[in-house]
Amino acid sequence: MTRSTPQGILLAFLAYSAYAISDASVKMLHGSLSAYEAVFFGALSGVVALPLVRRRGERLSDVFRARNRAMWFVRAGAALTGSVGSVTAFTHLSMAEAFSLLFLMPTFVTILSVIFLKEPVGWRRWGAVLLGFAGVLIVLRPGFRELNIGHLGAVVGGLSGALTVVTLRRFGQSETRMSLYGASLIGPTIGGGLLMLPDFIWPNPMQWVWLLGYGLLMALANILVMLASARIPASLVAPAQYSQMLWAIALGYLVFGDGLDAVMALGVAVIILSGILTFMREKVRKPRGWRRAPPAHPQ
Repeated sequence: MTRSTPQGILLAFLAYSAYAISDASVKMLHGSLSAYEAVFFGALSGVVALPLVRRRGERLSDVFRARNRAMWFVRAGAALTGSVGSVTAFTHLSMAEAFSLLFLMPTFVTILSVIFLKEPVGWRRWGAVLLGFAGVLIVLRPGFRELNIGHLGAVVGGLSGALTVVTLRRFGQSETRMSLYGASLIGPTIGGGLLMLPDFIWPNPMQWVWLLGYGLLMALANILVMLASARIPASLVAPAQYSQMLWAIALGYLVFGDGLDAVMALGVAVIILSGILTFMREKVRKPRGWRRAPPAHPQ
């Protein structure tokens, strides 16, 4: 362990606490603005991080450039659908339930890696996939409770995150940091901006507080993740993501009055266990792009 390792781990946990509070901020809107509008202003706020994202030799205009244009558009599209899905999930679900479904991302990474990267997957990773879906059935309890658009949003958010991870594994090594970060801003800004127009409402002062909290805290979290990644491998940064569940339970209870019944707690535990098992197996195998994008990845 180097001297910078504890610093990197601390920065990773701080990053995911900022992500969790950012999600709580958008939930504070209580659906008073459309998800598209929240995504637009959230992404626009992320522009403040651009000078800190830029590496030596990169230009701000590199946000519009990519060596692989198809990859750039996939990244931008996944950022849009992932952002809209996540905002929808946190608007309509408790924080713990939303996070539990978003944590299906490692499961989706395994499936998409087989389809697009042709990676061989052994019985242990397939077992983790089945365990993840079993956890979802426990959380959702289909037939015993009413499902809503928030559940669909969370699944779309997790799937979009997985698509981002697989894309980075395949093409990310050849792209600049500005290009990768720029796609994650431009997709939600343009897409969210166009989709919000039919139902646009100018935010009131309190809504501005929550919108800026959502966007600026996410930008801060992205910066903290990069600082952490400069000190420790990405495979050590990724597990800190699961600390968001502790934040979700605490914020849900203290701020939103959410409860966590025994059945849902069991489902959440099963989904997190599935993600951890997937992470451990990939840490052993180190598939293509592992260093750049492990299975649990920043939002």
